[in-house]
Amino acid sequence: MSLEKWVTLKVSNKSYQLHIIEGRLSENGIQSVIVNKIDSSYLNFGEAELNVKESDFERAKEILKNDEK
Repeated sequence: MSLEKWVTLKVSNKSYQLHIIEGRLSENGIQSVIVNKIDSSYLNFGEAELNVKESDFERAKEILKNDEK
């Protein structure tokens, strides 16, 4: 059993943006996870990270790049 490394694809203080990207990646067969580091008491402190498997990183970047066009 090999454990694959997860890497950060995008960081934002607006977690809703990451949820939109997460859905877009899922449509393309890429598994992702959001790690929320935003303070629950003061929502304007901290950021959330969108992580993907290292093997999907380049493909995920391409999807994001194409969506920005």
